[in-house]
Amino acid sequence: MERDPLDPKGLIREAYRIDGIGIEECRSIFLDWALSQDGDTQAAIARLIARHHADHPDHPMTRVLQEGAEKAATPRRRGGWRSRDRG
Repeated sequence: MERDPLDPKGLIREAYRIDGIGIEECRSIFLDWALSQDGDTQAAIARLIARHHADHPDHPMTRVLQEGAEKAATPRRRGGWRSRDRG
């Protein structure tokens, strides 16, 4: 079987195959997937949603991917010295 560049370990694919998987298990799988990503994670999440949403709109992994896309699109405040007023 050829390796999928979006999901090299097959984590997301397997999550969709597990009967009765819950949201917490999907979040754990997503975290493992996200930590192993090289490159543009936001674009990869969007492509995974496009791939799986039509066949699995109500699956917990679809929901987790959508949450991940929303959080990746939201700019975060930087901490440390860059966030402090230097006035």
